[in-house]
Amino acid sequence: MDIEEKLRELRELRRRAQQGGGPDKIRRQREKGKLLARERIEALLDPGSFQEIGWLVTTRSSLFGLDKNRVPGDGVVAGFGRINGRPVYVFAQDFTVMGGSIGEMHAEKIVRTIELAVKSGVPVIGMWDSGGARIQEGVAALHGVGRILNAIIQASGVIPQISLVLGPSAGGAAYAPALMDFTVVVDKITYMFITGPDVVKEVTGEDVGFEELGGARVHSERSGVAHFRASSEEEAFETVKRLLSYLPDNNEAPLPIEDTGDPVDRQDPELDSIIPPDPMKPYDVRSVLERVFDADSLLEVQSEWGTSIVTAFARLGGIPVCVVASQPLVMSGAIDIDASCKAARFVRFCDAFNLPVITFVDVPGYMPGTSQEHGGIIRHGAKMLYAYAEATVPKITVVLRKAYGGAYISMGSKSMGADLVYAWPTAEIAVLGAEAAVRILYRRQLAKAEDPEKLRRQLIEEYRKTFLNPYRAAELGLIDDVIEPRETRPKLYQALRVLLKKREHRTPRKHGNIPL
Repeated sequence: MDIEEKLRELRELRRRAQQGGGPDKIRRQREKGKLLARERIEALLDPGSFQEIGWLVTTRSSLFGLDKNRVPGDGVVAGFGRINGRPVYVFAQDFTVMGGSIGEMHAEKIVRTIELAVKSGVPVIGMWDSGGARIQEGVAALHGVGRILNAIIQASGVIPQISLVLGPSAGGAAYAPALMDFTVVVDKITYMFITGPDVVKEVTGEDVGFEELGGARVHSERSGVAHFRASSEEEAFETVKRLLSYLPDNNEAPLPIEDTGDPVDRQDPELDSIIPPDPMKPYDVRSVLERVFDADSLLEVQSEWGTSIVTAFARLGGIPVCVVASQPLVMSGAIDIDASCKAARFVRFCDAFNLPVITFVDVPGYMPGTSQEHGGIIRHGAKMLYAYAEATVPKITVVLRKAYGGAYISMGSKSMGADLVYAWPTAEIAVLGAEAAVRILYRRQLAKAEDPEKLRRQLIEEYRKTFLNPYRAAELGLIDDVIEPRETRPKLYQALRVLLKKREHRTPRKHGNIPL
């Protein structure tokens, strides 16, 4: 065989690989409004930067006629390329090939991609579009799924891992996106569940559709599996590009600092009056964050779940930081189960990749009620305490208004290892709010008073003057400075610049035991 014949053979194999499952299945994919695997990679990566690997891999199984219908690539496209000039590894499941099902070799391609990303010290991005484990390959397929899950776990905290769920992600394979650092879902095409609607109906009798069981909105608003929800695949790709701009390549790489053009010494007088005089009146904490951090740099994470806490990436003088902030617009900023889990995982991610954590506090307490207590607010709330205490990155806290009880402790307090704690003059740091404290402390006096309501108002005012201010905490060294709100940005920037060189050594151990 001469060289021309060899080249023709190679080109034919490439053509077959690029055809995936063939014209009919490609047409069906397009009818669902979904891009093909290679189209997705081309849309995400810089033009011309993708280098495919493992495209000749096929299934080794001969059961159920698999040996008669082998497709080069085995239903997943993998390789490396660049996003805004930065190297990444990427894989995309091809639903046109056996429904993107995960067989032994399909799985090995994904595992190898993740392992190469770890060796290279660059992020990995997975695009999931699969019905789950390949039934025809039996236990070998299950082993493959397990290999993928293990590879993701071993890479956790070493390189950033991002999932885009661009179709179904079912069965045990649904755990793969959940194990990665961030999951992006897309309206009308994302479906994630452990057991599908048919099995649910057979086992429980519950009649539920794909969208209601595991659609994008469900996982963005209710389950908390998704971190970002997009209206289209193109929007999802732009979200990934923006997210990556805040992240280092790996856990030992420098932070990606950018010149945003926003002066670091900028003061904002509007911050002086942004907190309502009435302590019971809500406000949107994002209006504070947008004024403090670099213009247009706030990227909120899990914005539709656990909404009494805002978690976001931002930049301060071009330096990427993680932001955790009480949200008084939702339940007055009280911390519930979802908010605890959301904040804890976000802080742990940021600590793993050396991103400073800046916390803004306006919290009246943990959310009360039997649903919260029975749902495990104690163990879930403990995750947040654990995450802050465990983190060794620079930790700066700003107390805006309320900082009551155990919730104050959990929101980046000095006792949980905050390096610097600032307070606005509007800060109220106490075990309880004035009304509740007076009710408990002066119960007997109020019961005997001729005019209990007058005495109650008087005692509340005295309690407010004595305790509901930042100065008692400052006297005890628990607040490092009481600052004018307008000064917040330059104060935080100067502190951050110094703390970026922070080094903290802990007692050697295999690992701690985070609450369940």
